[in-house]
Amino acid sequence: MSVRDNISVFVYGSLLPGLINHFVIAPFLLDSRSGMIAGRLVDAGAYPAAVRDQAAGTSSAVIEGLWLTIDRAGLAVLDELEEFFGIEESNDYERVWVHDIRDPKLEGWVYIWPSDRGFPPVPGASWPDYLNRLTAKPKLS
Repeated sequence: MSVRDNISVFVYGSLLPGLINHFVIAPFLLDSRSGMIAGRLVDAGAYPAAVRDQAAGTSSAVIEGLWLTIDRAGLAVLDELEEFFGIEESNDYERVWVHDIRDPKLEGWVYIWPSDRGFPPVPGASWPDYLNRLTAKPKLS
């Protein structure tokens, strides 16, 4: 496989290591590194959605996640998982090209929603941190 066959994808939710859909991408994973993109997260239930809309832009919101290096077969699997059928198709998630806000040399695909679809915002920039806060048991005094 040539370097040109390697594809960078930014993941921020259920595909992260330790979360429910990581097994889907694990067989195709060649490398990973932390990153951050412009956008905001919304809570769609079992998973988040990244939204890159005017509200995200005006608030300078960011999303923490991982840049994954995968092969073309991995991208096809992600397209299926995210219900991305192609440009100008009826997709659940759109696949768009983004740059990391801390390292502009890091760039690749991310799956987003164009709007929040009425789902509540996730406070903060990290889906795993949000999940941890939701599941944290209150301390007994």
